Amino acid sequence: MSTFEATFDIDGVGTVNRLGFGAMRITGPGIWGEPADREVARAVVRRAVELGADFIDTADSYGPFVSEEIIAEALAPYDSGVKIATKAGLVRTGPDEWWPVGRREYLQQQVETSLWRLRTDVIDLFQLHRIDAKTPREEQFETLAQLREDGKVRAVGLSQVSVADIEEAQKYVPVVTVQNRYNLVDRSSADVLEYCTQHGIGFIPWAPVDAGELAAPDGPVARAAETYDATPAQVALAWLLQTSPVMLPIPGTGSVAHLEENMAAADLVLDASTVAELDAAA
Repeated sequence: MSTFEATFDIDGVGTVNRLGFGAMRITGPGIWGEPADREVARAVVRRAVELGADFIDTADSYGPFVSEEIIAEALAPYDSGVKIATKAGLVRTGPDEWWPVGRREYLQQQVETSLWRLRTDVIDLFQLHRIDAKTPREEQFETLAQLREDGKVRAVGLSQVSVADIEEAQKYVPVVTVQNRYNLVDRSSADVLEYCTQHGIGFIPWAPVDAGELAAPDGPVARAAETYDATPAQVALAWLLQTSPVMLPIPGTGSVAHLEENMAAADLVLDASTVAELDAAA
């Protein structure tokens, strides 16, 4: 890992390298069912840890269940330095179909089944995948607090939320991470990132390597990639890492080669003028 703001201490979880691994893509197409080769998927997870990714993010809905199972097959029993984050609160009805469910008994059940699939006694970081509009919000936040109090989970995070959502949840339980979509072309959660930076809350950007038209041959990402002898994905990840010290990108892939390319971004430090150009490019 680069010495440039290389680690972050997630409250209640521990210190992790800031470039982690997202385990969504080790499932089948549409994040549904089995991968093409389960042993390859296990190899990707193991290689991620070998390359320094000690923060691995998954969810019960990835597969569903398949991602958690593969992580356990690859890594359990876990090295004390590896932190596993999972999520619940979305149910699946088919490929690329996701529906929020935040009822108390459902979240309690999913924590128990995630513990079983992950082969662990406690979940390092448990995240509410989405706030369910059909369930009272206080019921969802109270359930997160109770799971933490009961020792089922060490810490709690939220996903795809606003600043107001975070502040409301904080009345019930400490929120130590937020996982929102954020990348070079989608900065709609800039206010959430600013809030997290100010309050020391880990910000986990999903879809982190999306550069869109900025990666076109004449675009700023492509120019930066040429300057640094890097790939557009590496530039996108390096920019994220330099955007805020609380940023915890978790690029996901089902390929060892692609994984190795992503992880090399930890050693890429962009100069100030490149960062400024990318900042202005959205």
